[in-house]
Amino acid sequence: MADLAGLKGFLPSSGPLIGYALTASANGACRATVAGIEITTRVVSGVTVGVGDTILIVRRGSTFWVIAIAGAAPTVPPVEPAPDDTPPDTGDSAPAPKPTVTTGSLTCHPVATSTWRSGHWRTDIGSSTSADTYQGRYGYSSYGRNSGFAFYGSKPRSLAGATVTKATVKLRRLTSGDYGRRSPTLRLVSESSRPSSYPSLHESTTGPSLGVRGHVSPSETTFTLPTSWGQAMVDGSRGGLGIVISADSPYIRLAGRSSWSAAWTLTLYWRRSG
Repeated sequence: MADLAGLKGFLPSSGPLIGYALTASANGACRATVAGIEITTRVVSGVTVGVGDTILIVRRGSTFWVIAIAGAAPTVPPVEPAPDDTPPDTGDSAPAPKPTVTTGSLTCHPVATSTWRSGHWRTDIGSSTSADTYQGRYGYSSYGRNSGFAFYGSKPRSLAGATVTKATVKLRRLTSGDYGRRSPTLRLVSESSRPSSYPSLHESTTGPSLGVRGHVSPSETTFTLPTSWGQAMVDGSRGGLGIVISADSPYIRLAGRSSWSAAWTLTLYWRRSG
């Protein structure tokens, strides 16, 4: 046959050939091309050929047989990309992380409690650095007017850079003057240790109303100072507290270090961001 004659010159005598179906199989045969040459080939039982199929062909004598449909290259399913967890770009910069806030309190005992009268620090009432603190003048005394002070050294400045949120001071009134409740006038002073001369006075506020201990209550309190006073001590522009008036009355005696261990104890509440 003409088909066979065209192939005999270059097709191998054994082994399968690759062909392409031109027609579907019918009555056990189909038309196909092998190496560009069109042939008629038989189809073995159980094989169904469709137009365009790639087929495996063997030659037995003068007859070609379709023995199988060549499988298509395996299809590799697409790999799904990993989910993108990146938040959408809104055009805005990411917010800055919240700063860490640390809070605490610092207790500062005075390094000296002293009373000034008539141009010098009093020593007749005890040690000039642990004495009780007086305000005003007793009755018609010929002595001068008293001013009492507490100095806090360098400890408040150990909080430099922190923000003071509250400041308190412990005060106790002792016997002197009348027994009724009276309020001292509190002052801030520059000095953090007792100077040789009269301290430098600054801000003023009315202190707590106290009676004399053992006679009128309350005689003792933890008084809340202006927050700015505590901040000034931390910042170093102020260093102590005082009780000072420009008149003789009210005459008040507040405990100093030698009379009460908690006298004039300053507590600074603070926070710091970092």
